[in-house]
Amino acid sequence: MASRSYSNLLELAGGADRDQPLPSLGQPRIPRVMTASGIVPGLDRSDAPADAAASVASDDQPDQPPRERTIIVANQLPIRACRGADGAWEFSWDQDSLLRQLKEALRAHQGRAHMDFVYIGGLRDDIPAEEQDKVALELYDRFRCVPAFLPDDLRSRFYHGFCKQQLWPLFHYMLPLSPELGGRFDRDLWKAYLSVNKIFTDKIMEVINPEEDFVWVHDYHLMLLPTFLRKKFNRVRLGFFLHSPFPSSEIYKTLPVREEVLRALLNADLIGFHTFDYARHFLSCCSRMLGMKYESQRGYIGLEYYGRTVTVKILPVGIHLMQLQAVLNLPETGLKVAELMKEFPDRHRIMMLGVDDMDIFKGISLKLLAFEELLTQHPEYRGKVVLVQIANPARGKGKDVKEVQDESYAMVKRINEAFGQPDYQPVILIDRPLHFYERMAYYVVAECCLVTAVRDGMNLIPYEYIIARQGNEKIDRILGLSPSTRKKSMLVVSEFIGCSPSLSGAIRVNPWNIESVAEAMDKALHTGEGEQALRHEKHHKFVSTHDVGYWANSFLQDLARTCQDHNKRRCWGIGFGLRFRVVALDTSFKKLAAEQLISAYRKASTRAILLDYDGTLMPESSFRKMPSSKTINMLNSLCRDEKNLVLIASTKTRATLSEWFSACEDLGLAAEHGYFIRLERDAEWETCGPATDFSWKQIAEPVMKTYTETTDGSIIEDKETAIVWCYKDADRDFGSCQAKELHDHLESVLSNEPVSVKADLNYVEVKPQGVSKGLVAKRMLSTMQELGLQPDFILCVGDDRSDEDMFEVITTAVDGPYLSPSATVFACTIGQKPSKAKYYLDEPADIKRMIRALASVSDQELALEEGEELEEGEDPPYPFLAGDGTSSDDTWLD
Repeated sequence: MASRSYSNLLELAGGADRDQPLPSLGQPRIPRVMTASGIVPGLDRSDAPADAAASVASDDQPDQPPRERTIIVANQLPIRACRGADGAWEFSWDQDSLLRQLKEALRAHQGRAHMDFVYIGGLRDDIPAEEQDKVALELYDRFRCVPAFLPDDLRSRFYHGFCKQQLWPLFHYMLPLSPELGGRFDRDLWKAYLSVNKIFTDKIMEVINPEEDFVWVHDYHLMLLPTFLRKKFNRVRLGFFLHSPFPSSEIYKTLPVREEVLRALLNADLIGFHTFDYARHFLSCCSRMLGMKYESQRGYIGLEYYGRTVTVKILPVGIHLMQLQAVLNLPETGLKVAELMKEFPDRHRIMMLGVDDMDIFKGISLKLLAFEELLTQHPEYRGKVVLVQIANPARGKGKDVKEVQDESYAMVKRINEAFGQPDYQPVILIDRPLHFYERMAYYVVAECCLVTAVRDGMNLIPYEYIIARQGNEKIDRILGLSPSTRKKSMLVVSEFIGCSPSLSGAIRVNPWNIESVAEAMDKALHTGEGEQALRHEKHHKFVSTHDVGYWANSFLQDLARTCQDHNKRRCWGIGFGLRFRVVALDTSFKKLAAEQLISAYRKASTRAILLDYDGTLMPESSFRKMPSSKTINMLNSLCRDEKNLVLIASTKTRATLSEWFSACEDLGLAAEHGYFIRLERDAEWETCGPATDFSWKQIAEPVMKTYTETTDGSIIEDKETAIVWCYKDADRDFGSCQAKELHDHLESVLSNEPVSVKADLNYVEVKPQGVSKGLVAKRMLSTMQELGLQPDFILCVGDDRSDEDMFEVITTAVDGPYLSPSATVFACTIGQKPSKAKYYLDEPADIKRMIRALASVSDQELALEEGEELEEGEDPPYPFLAGDGTSSDDTWLD
């Protein structure tokens, strides 16, 4: 049996899965829904559903591999609840729930037929506290649902408060300009949002097997959950799908907790969006606010986040095709279609249909204005065309919903009074709840469907309309269509809804442009039957092949692909609160220990030390790039040691490092002992390739100045052997765009020059061909070999991508002729990040402490050689190595 880990004793006692007994015991798994002390549910299997019983029977074989299981987490469970005649709670599946449809449709896909699902979410109904334990046990045993019971006040502040008053309007592009528009940020509501996300995390903890289960979190209600769950299990396989729009960075930046939410989402392995626009806005936010870089990786968009690759997926959700076809076959549907045929086509009336929630973003009032414009501009439609507007109840509540309702009723009344006739009502507003079969019947009869929301995450109304218009034999007989009749349909859709990109045959409109929408309605009514059939066939092919099962299967496949390397890396969590993140690095990558470094340093007879300057010896953020006297003295101590050969790898100009040069020249180190003290300046570059002619700078610099003038925040850094255009303080998107253009421009004008043009994160660099820190490192080792020296200790430290070539040369030199067979190599990068180095240190201050310790060892050895000894009781030269490994005196640091 496959090994696995367990998060509590219940799982260990009961087996790995609710429906899979332990082979040795033959007992069913004890579910971990412990809502009351002393209750152990699930021992009685008599009331288990048929599919669960079949599962138990099939799992009697001890060698059968564990079944794949997905934990689906959402704000609401796919469950309907009501009180029976005896006052007891009665539960049933909510067939309209996407989460329920997902499970049914997914099992039709190959390899998913036996996948287990556990649902975690809330209930629409309030369950009294004294009944919650019983309800929880029943829901898990019958439906595999784990309810999260929320107190009324907390649920109200969470859902109607933070979710609907702040997140939902903001994600639909509404700025909180006033308390009436979107609502101001409320810290108490934010705390409620935090609390509910923690409660849902605790519910996941009750049932999860972290090494084998997938966790799929849905929508903006639970955006913080990935952080809370990742804290518990660093390697949890976690996906998140956002069913609403994601706003542009300029809108999203107004959220006071913007960074906390972004970082929480990045703790997922896979993040899904309906459209590229939503994904692009999210990526832009990550770039602008967190400084992250994203790139396409073999067709997938990936974000590198502390060694983890977070994948962004773009795929619109689909409809449950089998359910819609089943509804079309219902007798009630046929009767309703026949009724509507008598009311509209038989009376030579053309039905245009709108189906929308009664909220501020569905654009019902704009649609009514456009229809009014149509009747005004085209009198021939009066008495013939009817707009049937089905208004579903709003999911939220508040002043804005009441205003939308009042405005819609008033407009309907005005239009009907202006254009109505004794037997003709141009607008029919249906604001009562409709059965699903009734809505399908309206789809069947409608000649055109109007979906003109001003902003919507996906909106599956057009998909449902396409399937209904495709019909079946029974519907065709009611409509009087022959089997050879081509089906047809017309769609007018807003360009601001998620399904719009998928419906290339629809007439796309800007819902704010009333005249344009009216023209689109007119075009839909005048389109020939042949063209209508072609548009319908195109839509039907896409909708029928990209159903909810296709969507779910594709998401889970990508989640499995993204998580396949989880166990191949070392993971640990860092950060507090919502700034928590997991660092995932190669198993051989570890923190450089001072004791290990100094022990190897002491034993070595010939040492090579290669140090980067910016970001290593000097913090990258430091404005003062001149080395301090303490830094110079520390490095000079290394250089006095005859065993050492030191190389400072820096592209800073000689003027910047003049103090360092002066100190070295004053000591006469190179002349007296024959040591290298090299910088990446012309003298050193000459050993790697010709770089004496810098006339190319006269070509490159004017080009860079042009881009600097047009890119606010960018600067030019003129180094001795290179010239760099840096845009780290510019707008990231614009800077990146300008960098690409500058790169192409420079390659064009410098094509005949012996230089290379390199573009990397935040900069574009021009330097002589063949120049890299890797070549400098190789040249140093080669020179040492020529001098008959074989280092048995190498320390190489850097912080950015330009140092990776140096790391590669040093680490691969172990197998070559340059090093002693017993050589110890320490390639170390600054920061916990993917690197060719095998070691890391957290910050530049750490490497300074290390260098200080090495310098102290050299000073001590030199003193001993000169006959000096440490007096009794004198402190060792590197006191921070005693105890906790930290220095109590950091005053020497820059």
